Amino acid sequence: MKHSKIISWFLFTGLLFAGCKKYLDYQPQGAVAAPGLTSPTAVEGLSTAAYAGIANDWWDAPITSNWEWGSIRGGDSYKGGGGLNDQFQMDRYEQFYLVSPDNNGAGDFGFPGAWIRAYGAISRCNAALRALNGTTDAAFPNRKTRIGEMHFLRGHMFFFLKVMFNRIPWFDETLTDAQIALVSNTMSSDSLWYKIEGDFQTAVDDLPPVQTGQPGRANQLSAKAYLAKALLYHAYTQDNQYTVTGTDAAKLNQVVALTNDVINSGMYSLQPDFAYNFLDGHDNGPESVFAIQYSINDGTQIGGRLSMSTSLNYFGGAPQYGCCAFHIPSQELVNAFSTDVNGLPKFDTYNNTALTDADLTTNGVNVDPRIDHTVGIQGHPFKYDAAIPYDHSWERDNGDYGGFGTMKELQLATCACFKKLGPFYGTSVNMDVIRYADVLLMQAEAQIQLGNLNAALTLINQVRARAANVSPLVKKTDGTNPSNYKIDIYKPGVNIVWDQPTAFKALQWERRMEFAMESPRFFDIVRWGIAAPTMNTFFATEKLRHTFLANALFTHGRDEYFPIPQEQIVFTNGLYKQNPGY
Repeated sequence: MKHSKIISWFLFTGLLFAGCKKYLDYQPQGAVAAPGLTSPTAVEGLSTAAYAGIANDWWDAPITSNWEWGSIRGGDSYKGGGGLNDQFQMDRYEQFYLVSPDNNGAGDFGFPGAWIRAYGAISRCNAALRALNGTTDAAFPNRKTRIGEMHFLRGHMFFFLKVMFNRIPWFDETLTDAQIALVSNTMSSDSLWYKIEGDFQTAVDDLPPVQTGQPGRANQLSAKAYLAKALLYHAYTQDNQYTVTGTDAAKLNQVVALTNDVINSGMYSLQPDFAYNFLDGHDNGPESVFAIQYSINDGTQIGGRLSMSTSLNYFGGAPQYGCCAFHIPSQELVNAFSTDVNGLPKFDTYNNTALTDADLTTNGVNVDPRIDHTVGIQGHPFKYDAAIPYDHSWERDNGDYGGFGTMKELQLATCACFKKLGPFYGTSVNMDVIRYADVLLMQAEAQIQLGNLNAALTLINQVRARAANVSPLVKKTDGTNPSNYKIDIYKPGVNIVWDQPTAFKALQWERRMEFAMESPRFFDIVRWGIAAPTMNTFFATEKLRHTFLANALFTHGRDEYFPIPQEQIVFTNGLYKQNPGY
């Protein structure tokens, strides 16, 4: 489902881009009230508009790609761009330095804008649910399915808000405007997780296993996968200072059961070629459990329904682009791709040496093959085109951020999926929210925490075995590999001792390599309770390589979450309470 008629419904319902700061006033002046939209066509339109709401995005405050929130703050990347003052608020986030509830004067850019967009999307879900609750199965045969979809989409947006801000107001379609205005953000963390899990459980109960002919819609299995993800986060109990105090075995067992349902369904599998997850022509493939759908030149708006959240990340100096070189892989991330003589990660020594262009060659140091899908390296094929080698001249601010380039989220300018809109770039390639590799590694994590190490080993090795299948798309014009690939699966008693601490370290490492630059890194280390030591260790080395990180410091008990935007506290006359430390 590519939502080819979304814009007309946006205009009809008066919900286009939901950009009002006072997001609680979700019904703009002159809009048609949801209770008045009772025809099947109108109800379907509201449901479609809710799907569009989770994709209404721009680079200034993304809610689809979380590169600004998860990669930059997790050490996978530097901010990039044209210098420290270019989108200066990101520089503050990157260093956890002078981050303030008013976004350091950056207005609706950054996290306050993400709050607004996310709640705008939630308001669309609630509007659709009110309309769906006001009709009947006889009048609208898809009613139950659409109700399940709206709960899924609302759960998705509340999940985003929970991992971003922790203390958030939660409200559903049953509340009136007056009641919503009295909702604070003081609900306990446990209660919030139960509410989010409840949305996904309703989706599991109401959705069919397959949405025939409409792969972009949520289905029962995607709901089970997302419910498992929420339960996995919830399973790590945290105190008021965000210190992990234990894990909940009951929730971990639920994660195992739900992911088993997805795995055993036979509906999903790993892409045979890792590259296919990041290329046009492979949308809604076997690995895509749930994805945000995009389209190009479909007549809905200028350019079509394009993915714009990563549009800053194309290269300023590249001949095929022109702007703006954000989201640059960190030296530490590049080093993390190095492997030992057995083809396993260098868990404790990977960052002792900074890999250079000379190290990353066919005869250079051993590396995980996923590096050439993730990182632009001097002379290596860029985005699977051997005729376009990556070049340092593309780097817009080589002094601060130079050395490497991003790749996963980018598409070649020659792609039929690519569109230039002013100085920015968009594509019609879908954005995966959950892919099958994540399902495998979610279960592996739960199994390790439950002590089932052999079960976890099999799952992790599936992901590593796929990575070891070197893609022909990464090869140079002479048919050789651009890097010296060496990777192997874990073989207890042969190349590794598979005890609980090592297995968990391997799981953490696998998640980083598999999803590098895809944004989950920061949220993973917060969930595990290791954000402060991980980031401060990162800064201790990186500030010796990059002077712009001189003031970087992660403060435990504060920096795990963003502050509640000050404008929201003011708007609610202090009803919303600020997060600790701000």
